[in-house]
This record gives sequence, C-alpha cells and structure tokens, in this order.
Amino acid sequence: MPDGLITKVAAGTVTEVTERFRTILETKGVTIFAVIDQAAAARSAGLSLRDTVLIIFGNPAAGTPIMELAPLTALDLPLKLLIWDDAGITRLAYYSPETISRRHDLPPETVTALAAIHPLTDALVAPQSSS
Repeated sequence: MPDGLITKVAAGTVTEVTERFRTILETKGVTIFAVIDQAAAARSAGLSLRDTVLIIFGNPAAGTPIMELAPLTALDLPLKLLIWDDAGITRLAYYSPETISRRHDLPPETVTALAAIHPLTDALVAPQSSS
C-alpha cells in the first residue's frame, strides 16, 4: 500500500456503501462534487472492471483557504474516497490528512481542517443497525 493510504472495510456492496456515504455527506452538509462510477466507464469502453466508485467531496469553506495557501493542494482537494469490490469484500481508501499536509508542506492546522474525513468514513464502516 502507498504511504499514507488508509483503507477500511465496509459492509454491503459497492453500490450500497456508496449510497450510505452519499447520505452521510448530505446529512452533514458536505458538498459532493462528483461520483464517478469507474466500472461503468470501463463498460462504456468495452472493458471490464470490478465495481469501483470514486467520490469527490469536501467543504469549500475548509478547502479554499488551504488551496489559497498552497495552490498545488488542488491536486489533492477536494477529498477523494475510493470504494471498490475486492473479491466480495467492499473496501474504501483515502489519503490521510497528514499525508496531504506533508505532501504540500502545509502548516499543522491544515490537518485539523481535513481531518473530518476520519469520522465520515468511520460512520460508513460502523455496524449497521437493523430496523
């Protein structure tokens, strides 16, 4: 695994996990910039790819000052979460805020601004209650 990459396992299919994450983001008022179904894109090119979805999301109020401070952070911001099927196990991955901050030589307080990704993904992998 690349340095600074955090991976977690979530219950459900890629589609189910993607929908849960979208709901979590919408409930928290987090902007969803794009949801890219990479498997569908592969199919449109006549290729096959395991279920793979990339979600690009963030909070412009948190990310804009960081990009103002260091324009190249726009390569890492907004935040991205990859959700994919790994032989029947749904995994998700993202780069840690510390890695992003270190990559762009940002001041320590930027880690705090980006750290919201941890509780968002923790909520995604938390056991689901049956109602």
